[in-house]
Amino acid sequence: MGQNDLMGTAEDFADQFLRVTKQYLPHVARLCLISTFLEDGIRMWFQWSEQRDYIDTTWGCGYLLASSFVFLNLLGQLTGCVLVLSRNFVQYACFGLFGIIALQTIAYSILWDLKFLMRNLALGGGLLLLLAESRSEGKSMFAGVPTMRESSPKQYMQLGGRVLLVLMFMTLLHFDASFFSVSIQLLGGPARVV
Repeated sequence: MGQNDLMGTAEDFADQFLRVTKQYLPHVARLCLISTFLEDGIRMWFQWSEQRDYIDTTWGCGYLLASSFVFLNLLGQLTGCVLVLSRNFVQYACFGLFGIIALQTIAYSILWDLKFLMRNLALGGGLLLLLAESRSEGKSMFAGVPTMRESSPKQYMQLGGRVLLVLMFMTLLHFDASFFSVSIQLLGGPARVV
C-alpha cells in the first residue's frame, strides 16, 4: 500500500466521519464553551451552604443577602447554559453570563488575583465566540480573522474571543525570575509548567 493510497483512505475516512458528526459538532462546541458555567452552577447547587457562608463571611451581608446572591448565581448560570444549548435567546443568555462573570469578579475578589482574572477574561472570550456564532452573517475566508475588505462586528467578536481564550492557557505558565531558574532556562533545562 503506497503513500497515496494511505492518504486517500485517510481522506475518505475523514470525509465520512465529518458527514456523520457534522450536525453534532456545533452542539458539542457550545457545550465546551459553556461547560465552566454549567459546572459552576451544579457545584453551587451541591455546595449551597458553603457558598452562602463564604459570601456572608467575606462581605458580612447576612444570611438572606448571601443566599440571594448564591441563588442569583445558580439561576443565572444554569438558565444561560440551557438557553445557549437550546439556541434560544443566545444573545440575552450571553449577556446574562457576562453579568455573572462581572458579579463573581467583584464578589469573590477575583480582580486582584491575576490567574483568576485571566481565566474570567477567557470565559468572556468564549462568550464572545458564542455571541459571534449566534449572529447570522456571511462566512469568513480566514476563520474569523478580519481582513481589510471585510470588517463586520462578527469577525471582530471572533477575533477578540479567540485572543481572550489564549489567556486561559497563559494561566498554566509559571514565570520565575530567580537567578537559578533563569540560568537553567538559558542553559537548556526543562521548561516548567504548573
